Amino acid sequence: MRVPGVLVIGSEVPNLLEPGAAATLVVSQDVDLAIPVASHHSVKERLAEITGLVQSDDEPSVWVPDSSRTDLIELNFLGLDPSIVDPMDSYERPDDLLPLMVFGPLSLLSPGPPLEIDGLVIPLPRASGLVVEKLISDRSGEKGDRDLLVVAGLLAHMRGQDLTHVIQLIRGLGVELRHAVRSNLTILSLLEPRASMPDPRSMRTLVAELLDQLEER
Repeated sequence: MRVPGVLVIGSEVPNLLEPGAAATLVVSQDVDLAIPVASHHSVKERLAEITGLVQSDDEPSVWVPDSSRTDLIELNFLGLDPSIVDPMDSYERPDDLLPLMVFGPLSLLSPGPPLEIDGLVIPLPRASGLVVEKLISDRSGEKGDRDLLVVAGLLAHMRGQDLTHVIQLIRGLGVELRHAVRSNLTILSLLEPRASMPDPRSMRTLVAELLDQLEER
């Protein structure tokens, strides 16, 4: 499904960024697709091309493997609206075929270099935006920790301009969200490694440098 602006996001991205897309870093049970509201109609027109997945009875924006496919995982459709100014604003886009929750934090995402694997072109966001989106997450407990470990996996592939962009995006947030980012970075610096997840210990020096830069104004 190649529709302009659609991005693969979420915990699968660190896997895809691994050399050869080895998919060893993050255990995931689904793939998240960010759908720009301007592309909503185009995506709906392409839904018939999806094979092996069927619309969930419980959540119409989630497609699950049909009874004959055990080799597939869920596909989640999430709404993205670049016009959102406050990243915490979210709204629902009702639709009979493909309703979407449009999540404000996804407005921080912008297209990055696509990835080609065996002839398949995968549209990815710029890693810096995805890092900040995860860092303003208000999820706690196990899900919150997993979000932060995804951040660790993304940071492992970032250099120079992307790290500078992370700082720029964070400094553009409101006071409360900047505080949330610093809190989550601090938690990340204290997390211990978990099986099949990025090792946060290897990112502690970089996380400390990011925290230092956020204190500099």
